[in-house]
Amino acid sequence: MSLRPVHDTGPISPTRVRRVFDAGHDELLPGRLLLDEQHPGLTTEDVHARESFHACGATYDFLAKVFLRNSIDNRGMAIDSSVHYGREYPNACWNGRQVVFGDGDGRLFNRFTACLDVVAHELMHGVVQHSARLAYTGQSGALSEHLADAFGIMTKQFAAGLTAAQSDWLIGKGLFGPEIRGIAIRSMLMPGTAYDDKWLGRDPQPGHMQDYDDSPQDNGGVHVNSGIPNRAFAFAARELGGYTWQVLGRIWYRVMTGKLMPETNFASFARDTILAARELYRDPRVHQTVADAWAAVGLRVPVITRYRVSLAASRKPSTDESHERSNNS
Repeated sequence: MSLRPVHDTGPISPTRVRRVFDAGHDELLPGRLLLDEQHPGLTTEDVHARESFHACGATYDFLAKVFLRNSIDNRGMAIDSSVHYGREYPNACWNGRQVVFGDGDGRLFNRFTACLDVVAHELMHGVVQHSARLAYTGQSGALSEHLADAFGIMTKQFAAGLTAAQSDWLIGKGLFGPEIRGIAIRSMLMPGTAYDDKWLGRDPQPGHMQDYDDSPQDNGGVHVNSGIPNRAFAFAARELGGYTWQVLGRIWYRVMTGKLMPETNFASFARDTILAARELYRDPRVHQTVADAWAAVGLRVPVITRYRVSLAASRKPSTDESHERSNNS
C-alpha cells in the first residue's frame, strides 16, 4: 500500500541548544551549569549530566528530522535540564520551563537519566504544553500522558533504528532498582503487566475502556488510564508495520499540534486521528487500521472502506458500554 503523505513540508535547519545544570541535591532550579551546547569547552564526568545531555539531543533530533520541529516550542527554545534534584528524589518531571531529574534511591529506582524514553517523555510534556494545552485531568490529562509515552517510545525507536515489530514497547525499562519485581514502569502494548511488586503493588493500567478507572486520585487517573490509548497506538503501529514514526507518528503529530482542545476526551481524540489519517494518506487501509486499533480498546469510530483490518479486542464491550460510546461519538 502507498504510504506517501498527501501533504508534506520542506527541510529546515534549526539550531540545537542544550544546557544541563546540577541542582546539587537542593530544590532550587536550575542550579550550577555543567554542560552548554554553545560552550563546548565545558566538560563533566557526571554520568547523570552526560546522559541528560545526550537524551535531550536525541529528542531534539527526532523532532527536527521527522517532524521538522524547531525544539520544544517550535521556536528554537533552549532545552534545559537539571540533575541531582533533591535528596534521592524518585521521579523526573517537566516543570513548565525545563526537565528535572532525581537520582532515585538505588533500591526502588535507579537514575532517571538512564532511560532515553523517560527523558523524551518529560520533554514531550513541554511540546504538549506549547501545542495542545490539554487540561491535566481526567481523559484529557491521560491523553497528555499518552502523547508523552507515544513520542517517547518513538524517540527510543528512532535512536535505535527499531521497527514497530522490533520494539519492546516498554517505558522506563531498567528504571527499577534491584528490590522491585518488574520490567518497566509501563507497557504500551500490554498495559497492566509492567510490574507486580510487594512495594509498588500491581501495575494498575487498563488496556480497555471496560476497565477505565474513575478514581479521583492522580488527577483522575492520568497515569493509569493512559494505558488505553497507549495500547491502541501500539496495536496500530504493529499492524501498519515498518517504522512507527513514518506513518502513525505523523498522524499523531498532526492531531497533537493542530486538532486538540483543552478538554479533548478519548472518543474525540480517536476520531481526530482517523480524520488526520485521511488527510495525510490516500490508502484507506491506513484509516481502517487506526479505527480498528481504537475499536480493540473499546472506542468504536466507524470508517467506511473497502479494506478490513483485523485487530482482535481483548474483551467484547457490554451493552451499556456500547450505548455510552455511541452517545460520545
